[in-house]
Amino acid sequence: MKESTVQRESTKGAYIHPYEMALEQLDQAAGLLDLSPGIYQMLRRCKRELIVHFPVRMADNSLRTFTGYRVQHNVTRGPGKGGIRYHPDVDLDEIRALAMWMTWKCAVVDIPFGGAKGGVVCNPKKMSEGELERLTRRYTTEISPFLGPAADIPAPDVYTNPQTMAWIMDTYSMHVGYTVPAVVTGKPLSVGGSAGREDATGRGCVVAIQEAAEHWGMRLPEARVAVQGFGNAGAVTAHYLSQAGAKVIAVSDSSGAIHNPRGFDVARLRAHKAETGSVVGFPDSESIPPGDLLELECEVLVPAALEGQIVRENAPRIKARIVAEAANGPTTPAADRILAENGVVVLPDILANAGGVVVSYLEWVQCIQKFSWSEQQVFQSLEGFMSKAFHSVYSIAQERKVEMRTAALILGVSRVAEATRTRGIYP
Repeated sequence: MKESTVQRESTKGAYIHPYEMALEQLDQAAGLLDLSPGIYQMLRRCKRELIVHFPVRMADNSLRTFTGYRVQHNVTRGPGKGGIRYHPDVDLDEIRALAMWMTWKCAVVDIPFGGAKGGVVCNPKKMSEGELERLTRRYTTEISPFLGPAADIPAPDVYTNPQTMAWIMDTYSMHVGYTVPAVVTGKPLSVGGSAGREDATGRGCVVAIQEAAEHWGMRLPEARVAVQGFGNAGAVTAHYLSQAGAKVIAVSDSSGAIHNPRGFDVARLRAHKAETGSVVGFPDSESIPPGDLLELECEVLVPAALEGQIVRENAPRIKARIVAEAANGPTTPAADRILAENGVVVLPDILANAGGVVVSYLEWVQCIQKFSWSEQQVFQSLEGFMSKAFHSVYSIAQERKVEMRTAALILGVSRVAEATRTRGIYP
């Protein structure tokens, strides 16, 4: 079953588009800030949007036309930063939402980037490596007017990876005539990537969970954890939570969900997925409906799949004490309100999964400086950024008596608005 099918089924007909969610969240934060009408209107709209249609020669020598997008929501605080996803259900409004969330995310962790996002409508699971390389290189060529280490810097996202970034970097470099490692992040180490980048999102999410557990009086060792989406972010989060003594009792991927109340050996589970392509069929596990994973008795729930997973219908049945959003936009605004009423702490995506963009920033700095840092140095910096951001958001939540998502949005939106006011309007 495709992730997109799981996504729609899990919402039971109440699916809300990510862009509607992003705008509603912005409106909520703006209502608590003293924004001028002009700046408010600027923040509600994306600065640049590019749609491209391009041909790719397939393995059977036929030509197929694909549609791709690259959107920059706001670049007031620095170059556009955001991943590129390959997925059958990619559309312009989804990319707009993800670009907007990237703007707030970069501002929350206080790195000098703006928000951008890209995507191609395709099913990479049904494409050969050669087809994916040709698609990536042609897509890069089409969006190259947006790209550059001081303009817009892509990174991996859903169904893209370090190899995809290497193809983008090489294609861009061939166009300008010299090697430009800083044009993308999330690259392999052999072409200028950063140690620790692959684990960054999951590791940063765990830092946020550890901080939350301490502040809300929850003992993390032996806490039960359910992870929806056992891709890179979900698997790494599960790994580090397991190392901290938590019990990972349920996981899912695009093929199904499994459960074991005694907890999984996460290292063996990751090896099983690497060998078989799915978590399904792992020994000593019980298959469960994917939607049921969200409603299990647990202390920590980590939605690490796609948008719109926790909605009005299933939110009343969420039993976790902490929901840590390793995915972008997994909780709708209506569900947020229900979770808050039920005392569930939500660590919002623009905080909880910001570890990826933090280490992307560190990789970009290393590329600009032509200097590499050790994994230990990278993780030490990552933990510093995440801890500082958590405490800033928590302080706003306590001071204003709002939930963590609202507090994070207040922080991110206010920083972008202040930068806009300071820079002024040209001409």
